[in-house]
Amino acid sequence: MESFDVIGRWRDRYRIYANNPAGMGNGLRQTKDGALVDCADELSGNGLYSFVAAYRRNELDYDRFYRTLPQAQADAILLGLGVERQPLSEALKPDEVEDPVLQLGPFRQRPRNVVLISVESLSAYFLGAYGSKAGLTPNLDRLASGGLRFTRFFATGTRTVRGLEALSLGVPPVPGQSIVRRPNNEHLATVGEMLEHQGRHISFIYGGYGYFDNMNAYFGGNDYEIYDRKYFSPESVVFENAWGVADEVLFANSVTLFDKANAAGRPFFAHIMTTSNHRPFTYPPGRIDIPSPGGREGGVKYTDYAIGRFIDEARTRPWFADTLFIITADHCAAVAGKTRLPMGGYLIPLIMYAPALVGPGLYTRLASQIDVPPTILDLLGAAGDDHFFGQGLFEDEQLPARAFVSNYQELGYYKDNVLTVLLPKQRVEAFRVDPASLVSTPIEPDPRLTDEAVAYYQTASRAFRTGKMRSPDYPPK
Repeated sequence: MESFDVIGRWRDRYRIYANNPAGMGNGLRQTKDGALVDCADELSGNGLYSFVAAYRRNELDYDRFYRTLPQAQADAILLGLGVERQPLSEALKPDEVEDPVLQLGPFRQRPRNVVLISVESLSAYFLGAYGSKAGLTPNLDRLASGGLRFTRFFATGTRTVRGLEALSLGVPPVPGQSIVRRPNNEHLATVGEMLEHQGRHISFIYGGYGYFDNMNAYFGGNDYEIYDRKYFSPESVVFENAWGVADEVLFANSVTLFDKANAAGRPFFAHIMTTSNHRPFTYPPGRIDIPSPGGREGGVKYTDYAIGRFIDEARTRPWFADTLFIITADHCAAVAGKTRLPMGGYLIPLIMYAPALVGPGLYTRLASQIDVPPTILDLLGAAGDDHFFGQGLFEDEQLPARAFVSNYQELGYYKDNVLTVLLPKQRVEAFRVDPASLVSTPIEPDPRLTDEAVAYYQTASRAFRTGKMRSPDYPPK
């Protein structure tokens, strides 16, 4: 990570955020009313040197900057909300008897393999299945109509590492940097760590170089096998740019990897992270009707083409019928609005596609990225779903639905059409969210929802800091 003279740039608050490669610019309220200065002021109110120290550690100390509760009270609140990590400062042993019928929900049988695709910057509003008339996603729309489509699914943050964190670790977005970029993040209770110890082939597949954003270190430290740009054979790379290989190259190499795992008799779980829907939005010629570089619309349509081609190729493989494809996004293309954490900016698609295993349908219950990890383990019948803060989307349908959204320092908890936002200096704000338009209106915070938000974020932050998010196979140091 490049070194910056933070104190020297403190006087120029715009430059502090704009030039921070760790992504602090995504901690801003992206409005046109000078909100950049507001963000800096909020943290500087806690002291310049406190802020610099937090910056250098890539984290904001939750207990120092945010509202807290006695931990026993927080534990009781979370237990009442169905978070089963009891005691909540430690992990459960994965020996609880599960109800196999509830775990499967609408699925007719369990998948043998799972492929999780997180698409770069794929806002729900790009897809025809979510109301777009632009015609950019014919393949994704086809998969959505033939699979289980989630209508109220929200990203936890505004950067790729936030999506990767939520989709692998099932944890609310703790303030500051994502856990993916922090030290001491190896052998956590991730999906990959759990499944690797249960005999599956686990992989993280990325079209760029995974040293970016510490992805290789994080996934490699959590028992995923890494397949990034340097592993792809030269003859397979028909196109690349500075960001990575074209998505069709990424998926073609993924098919080869799955063929090998299947031939070896190993069930597999793979997390694929795409790159083409990102600047400079370049891709191979002749694939879609938008010439390269095609801007955001071209990036979306080319990624849609590549996913459609991947599924069609997978359909010819013997492992296809037993494989669940989960297609979602790491985050949205943009998060802008006149209020803190505009909910519409966090709405992303989630499609579960496995025609031999689950029929077409809609899932309309509110859900969060952090709910994907326990759901994967539930569907596979694998042990360990109780290590996550997320809910199994089918087994836990009786629990209160909620979602988590955030930027660098604003922590949102969305429940009962109310968004509660925890802020530095122990402040709390709240907004009534119209469920149809997702437009927010300021209201007074609800004490019950405030305590629930504090319980989640405080407990998650402390659990990581004290080593209590580690896998049961690797006790805390």
